[in-house]
Amino acid sequence: MAWLVVVAVCLALSGCVDAFDPQIKATVDVLVVDGMITNLPEPQIIRINRSRADPITGRFGTSPVTDATVEVIVDSSQVVPAHETVDGSYQLPSDFRGQTGRTYQLRITLKDGTTYLSNQQLMPPVSPIERVQAEFNPRVPRPNHIIPTMGAHEFYLDTQDPESQHNYYKWDWTLYERKEWCKSCSNGIYAVYNILPNQYFHRMFVSGDELFEDCFYPPTTPAVNGNEPIVPSWYWVYDYRCRTRCWEIIHNNNLNLFNDALSNGGPIKRRKVGVVPYNQRSPALVVIRQSGITPEAHSFFTLVETQTQNSGGLADTPPTAPIGNIRNAANPQEIVVGFFSASSVTELRYWLDRRDATGLPIGAYDDNGVILNWEEELFYALTGRRPSPEPLPPFSPLISIYGGPPRVPTAICENNNTSTPFKPEGWRDE
Repeated sequence: MAWLVVVAVCLALSGCVDAFDPQIKATVDVLVVDGMITNLPEPQIIRINRSRADPITGRFGTSPVTDATVEVIVDSSQVVPAHETVDGSYQLPSDFRGQTGRTYQLRITLKDGTTYLSNQQLMPPVSPIERVQAEFNPRVPRPNHIIPTMGAHEFYLDTQDPESQHNYYKWDWTLYERKEWCKSCSNGIYAVYNILPNQYFHRMFVSGDELFEDCFYPPTTPAVNGNEPIVPSWYWVYDYRCRTRCWEIIHNNNLNLFNDALSNGGPIKRRKVGVVPYNQRSPALVVIRQSGITPEAHSFFTLVETQTQNSGGLADTPPTAPIGNIRNAANPQEIVVGFFSASSVTELRYWLDRRDATGLPIGAYDDNGVILNWEEELFYALTGRRPSPEPLPPFSPLISIYGGPPRVPTAICENNNTSTPFKPEGWRDE
């Protein structure tokens, strides 16, 4: 979804093909849709957000679109409803998966009755991945970073392009890493149970008995009767360990596309499909996906790739609005960002033991050159700082909770797009 927000911003600032008008940034309000039907037994999810500019600052932000009616129409006849799992995320039934040769169309109806339709997408076939190789490179460029290079594994694959048909490809990778730290609370504290409002005990907040499992952020209202807890005015953060086994999910950020127009029917050898960072010394699981996409999807993603890599220099061609395939049924002139696609996918799960890696991983030492403990490496690689745990008794945290489980609690492993408590298929227990 992040790349779609970038597209929305480019679209807003470009005014399609007109010169940039500084006044437009304060009025932009566009629907952003991200959805792909695949043939794999995996969650089929449609994400809907709205990208808006703050009317005063002009800064862009996104908010999920909730309570919409989301449906996928199969072969112009069968209607498959999706249900909202979290705000702005709509999932099709768990047993639903796409099939090569069938057509799929997305229909979205917002709470106000506005309806959006994609055009039909015919799911194309895709060749299997024949071979994947991982090679460690200690000097991968690291743009816009104080450390100009990093260690990473570069992934290459072989596949056979089918004859007598025009094929379009898209490659992605997903990295699963074991994590030790599951929650960070900035100017707050982790609470297993809810905190009772307006109830205090000796300048402590009071725990209820309903599960909360989240950061509690104390109110900033001034004290009234002298019994309220004293909340520091300065910034602090507490980090909490995972209660169960947990995996960080890291996705690639770059588009990787291919049109077989010049090599139809030939082998595709050593196609570079991923650069996976050397975050920590522990082994990891990498999932390489090869998708067969439609000509429309290839054109859209190619334009997105061009827009997001535009440097913004004076010599650059002014950005144009990437034209997706989703339209307001009653107002085709409304700008909608995003693309609904149907792609057949083949994937390969690669166990990355990292035994060939040389040097120290990204998270092995901090900016002062201090070597970190192994359980801190991934955290530092992702956040750029060491974990700051809540102090153990007999020391007291900056704010305290009366009742509830003993301090310091562990945090639950959230199940979302960047984290999972479920062991990934292909994971090897060390």
